[in-house]
Amino acid sequence: MNKSSVYGLTLNQLIAWLGERGHKKFRAAQVWDWLYRKRVTDFAEMTDVHPECVRLLSEHFAISVLTEHLRQESADGTIKFLFKLTDGNLIETVLMRHKFGLSVCVTTQVGCNIGCSFCASGLLAKSRDLSAGEIVGQIMKVQLHLDQAGRGEKVSHIVVMGIGEPFDNFVNMTDFINVVKDHKGLAIGARHITVSTSGLAGKIIEFADSDLNVNLAISLHAPNDELRTRIMKINRAIPLNQLMQAIDYYLEKTKRRITLEYILLKDVNDRTEHALELAELVGHRRPLANVNLIPYNPVDEHSQYQRSEQESITAFYDTLKKQGVSCSVRLEHGTDIDAACGQLRSKQIKQSIG
Repeated sequence: MNKSSVYGLTLNQLIAWLGERGHKKFRAAQVWDWLYRKRVTDFAEMTDVHPECVRLLSEHFAISVLTEHLRQESADGTIKFLFKLTDGNLIETVLMRHKFGLSVCVTTQVGCNIGCSFCASGLLAKSRDLSAGEIVGQIMKVQLHLDQAGRGEKVSHIVVMGIGEPFDNFVNMTDFINVVKDHKGLAIGARHITVSTSGLAGKIIEFADSDLNVNLAISLHAPNDELRTRIMKINRAIPLNQLMQAIDYYLEKTKRRITLEYILLKDVNDRTEHALELAELVGHRRPLANVNLIPYNPVDEHSQYQRSEQESITAFYDTLKKQGVSCSVRLEHGTDIDAACGQLRSKQIKQSIG
């Protein structure tokens, strides 16, 4: 039987677990420090922790439950890791270098059931959720890679935008956030963490009430129901009116800015009329909303979609700005490797069964 990762426990959960077995609170603090500050990979390395505590942890938990299966490195410094889980499933994690620091994009599910028609992540249906430990483990694997490089670099930002719908794995996703932002451990600031959702309205409301204080991004990608339903099947169940009501609740409750992600697809959603519709949809939310325009990374299996021309991207951006909408164009990373999320995993699985 495979052991679960100790990374899946928040500090409070670790305190409670050890406390139920007769160990005082300071033991959990010691273990936490060994895991996230000293970053050991074996419980036996926790030299100042009571041997009985080490034995208990070793008996019930593993530290990491991921192994590196493949790595792609881009000329711009982006690294895409393909990790294998203990059940043989593969997941993707991406390290990106920015002027503001090192950002890691994590995966939350094995496959995805949202079924966006342009996305490589949904090429393979969801088979299961990742545990909190498997999500934290992605950050730790990347951080250990940086540690081994010996340049003193540290993961500073996290985006929960990899394979899967984070809000469809809500409890494990929130436990992950509580682990990585704990000030006694990795201490990644809440304002440096962004969670992206395809628009699960009920979970957006729950997220607003959670007091996690991290950033929220919405995969919007279309300014009206007809077009959004065509490219994102989730819009059939949760149309734009319902989604925008949830966004309004989030903005009112948190007073935090929100990012609206918009992938530009040539001759599909990238015309001036679409930009004007999008500006109208943003409407009164302008002070707290930023539209992030995303040039499309083509996927072989979705050949009906192509990247918008640069002139169209510029015109779309200019139209939004003239309408008073805050917007930006996402800086691209890893264009010389399998850049689209889920692309590397899909290729590897096809090769293994082909």
